[in-house]
Amino acid sequence: MYIVIVGAGDIGTPLIEIATRGGNEVVVIEKDEERAEIAASKFDCLVLNDDATVKETLADADADRADAVISTTDRDATNIMVCLLAMEFDVPHIVSVVHDPNHMNIFRQIGVHTMQNPQRLIAEYLYRSVERPSVVDFMHIGDEAEVFEIVVERGAPIAGKTIADAAAAELLGDDMLVVAIEREEGEPPITPRGGTTVQAGDLVTVYSATGVTEDVLDIFVS
Repeated sequence: MYIVIVGAGDIGTPLIEIATRGGNEVVVIEKDEERAEIAASKFDCLVLNDDATVKETLADADADRADAVISTTDRDATNIMVCLLAMEFDVPHIVSVVHDPNHMNIFRQIGVHTMQNPQRLIAEYLYRSVERPSVVDFMHIGDEAEVFEIVVERGAPIAGKTIADAAAAELLGDDMLVVAIEREEGEPPITPRGGTTVQAGDLVTVYSATGVTEDVLDIFVS
């Protein structure tokens, strides 16, 4: 792919590394001279030390043939402007970091794929690791729903029950779904059916429309 990455800061730098390592043709636009020089010395890509909010800069980056433009600067206003300009070049995939959650709808309204502020996500993960240590991983879906991974503890209400029995016992309601079960290391995940038994030690992936509440966690912990 031909990818234009705007910003070579804390977010953009690892993205440049991943994109170049993946064999993509990458052009980086970085307004800060020092950051631009560092990126040019570290990565096999073209680096433009220029302002990406100027249309001519995107033209210099050959945005008209880009498969994607990804804006990673620390200012939402800059990212919005970059995305709007990228649309003028008919770039198929336009993605941006969004730092202020209140700006999320603005990006969505103009048709930009968004990623929430990574620093906030990291902070939330750290807080969750203390607040709910049994949860291995999680992902927000919409305002309340979450998909999360959790290890079923011995003695947990769902341990030893089939999916059907758990539903009959109202452990799993209409707003919850066990999506996958990982049991043996190196083996592919199990796709749960009604007759699938959930065992202690299983790493289960669960969808919960109400999020990871204490009532939901109590089903999987003892």
